[in-house]
Amino acid sequence: MPTPTAILLPGTGSDEVFVAAAFERPLRERGIRLVAPPPEPGEHLVCAASQALDAAAREAAEPVLVGGISLGAHVAAAWALRNQRRCAGLLAALPAWNGPADAAPAALAARSSARLVRDNGLERALRLATDGVAPWLAAELTRAWRRYGSGLADSLDAAAGHPAPELTALATLDVPTGIAACTDDDVHPADVAYDWADALPIATVRETSLTAIGADTSCLGRAAVAAYLDAAG
Repeated sequence: MPTPTAILLPGTGSDEVFVAAAFERPLRERGIRLVAPPPEPGEHLVCAASQALDAAAREAAEPVLVGGISLGAHVAAAWALRNQRRCAGLLAALPAWNGPADAAPAALAARSSARLVRDNGLERALRLATDGVAPWLAAELTRAWRRYGSGLADSLDAAAGHPAPELTALATLDVPTGIAACTDDDVHPADVAYDWADALPIATVRETSLTAIGADTSCLGRAAVAAYLDAAG
């Protein structure tokens, strides 16, 4: 039988390296193959991510799990709404808003980071952005932002300006959904995760924390996968 496939997208200013660190082991333990497309930096970031989902899904022999972290969860949920026959389920880690971003904390943070990069250059912006943050998060930002290079600021603005699915749209997504929320993440409020779960017909939330992710990145993916299995069961 074909191996089930999960196609997962990174969050704003992040990359497929973090996706793999979070999800590869929890998925492998369940016999699910991870496909983690890298981001395409620049103003077309979101469109490119959606196209990457299309391409990876075409290569799979059966309906796929889709999902991602933050922005990646938004893009994957929108894809699932358009492709419900091809979608076996949704893994949504840290959804950041629904509908237009408006003043959502993650959108405000992305816009602020874009200004920081444009005003100071990448390396100085990194020093400012990572000052006083947890070492694991500073290391993630440093690696991923440098990979985005000159496309970083445009990527951050593109992410902040992209609407997530409306709750009324999520109510029509009839596939099992596992949602991971962090109880100590002010940028991705847990309330948003629970709003998504309340709207979706078949969804469960599992909680973790940024502190736990700092000790073991896979606890984020493990929470989402466990929630998905609860919903599917």
